[in-house]
Amino acid sequence: MEPVEITEDGLLLRPWRADDAEAVYRACQDPDIQRWTTIPRPYLPEHASGFVTGFSAGAWAEGTGAPFAVCDAATGDLLGSCGLVSISAERGAGEIGYWTAPWARGRGVTVRAARAVARWAFEDRKLRRLTWRAGVGNHASRLVALRTGFRMEGRLRAVAPDGGDDWIGSLLPGEVPAPGTPGPAGPGTVDARRAAVFGRPQPVLFATAGATELRLRPMEEGDLDAIVETCRDPETIRWTTVPDPYERADAESFLAFVRDTWAAGTSANFVFAGPDDRYAGSIDLRLHPTDPLLADVGFMTAPAARGRGLMPAALTALCTWGFTTLGLARIEWRANVGNTASRRAAEKAGFVVEGTARGALAHRGERVDTWVGALLAGDLA
Repeated sequence: MEPVEITEDGLLLRPWRADDAEAVYRACQDPDIQRWTTIPRPYLPEHASGFVTGFSAGAWAEGTGAPFAVCDAATGDLLGSCGLVSISAERGAGEIGYWTAPWARGRGVTVRAARAVARWAFEDRKLRRLTWRAGVGNHASRLVALRTGFRMEGRLRAVAPDGGDDWIGSLLPGEVPAPGTPGPAGPGTVDARRAAVFGRPQPVLFATAGATELRLRPMEEGDLDAIVETCRDPETIRWTTVPDPYERADAESFLAFVRDTWAAGTSANFVFAGPDDRYAGSIDLRLHPTDPLLADVGFMTAPAARGRGLMPAALTALCTWGFTTLGLARIEWRANVGNTASRRAAEKAGFVVEGTARGALAHRGERVDTWVGALLAGDLA
């Protein structure tokens, strides 16, 4: 396959050259590029030289890929990398890959480049499908894919080199937005907002319960013993679906789960603690899988921390964060009928109980009635 050049939307996409090696080496020292791509670590000058002179030329010659240097069309400055990392002529399919140089971020470079590569792949190479893959948690890459027109199709388990999961998406002819158009997932959209939140480390939130200052922070390994104690408490077992008996391994799995759901952008679990930073309880904001403006909450309080008004304060802080930072419109609360402690906490935080849903939840082998309540964004005013 003969190398080509593409000029579109202020960019020049061209085959790699030997004199690009220095800029490639400099870009690939970036921690995010090293974290989310499969480049060698540490990345040495000889790796950059081999990429631009050997790998790139070989992919074009063999027709197995189409790697482009992404450059400013006016100045020629290198801005990033984008291209087809694999091509299957038999299946009419290819996979796109890209990175943005640290000095070129925040300018929509890779979205423009990915659209140009996709258009070329469909119109010139007559491919019928492009795929995109990125490690779960790589929200920047996911946002680029969405703005390029890719449709998210799901999650591939244990396929990454480190054994982690990948997101996967697809793009078909006719789905690439025109040059210069905003396309999907633009600034201010739910996808952009969530990428900005979940693409960063989990924040710490603050609340006040009477004279007690609370910190809502990510769960840590040092919390596991307290979580085991809380989940072995008869009231926790009575009203929740935690395993019974609850073992240390269950707490370790729970910690892995909450870290994964933050990375995936599907849930935000916080531990709340007082000035001594000892575990007082945990609270979870779970985002609805299809309605981006809806979430629900779940929570539990350590036995020694009950009756002190800590949960309503933590719940108020978390819901405020959900409305203001994630742009939610409605947060729902559910509890088995009879769980008056949960209901009091929800009502003190402003939730309005809307009724009873009959047989709504599975609870330890049977269907049970549940109270249902909600808090709306406007309620906090």
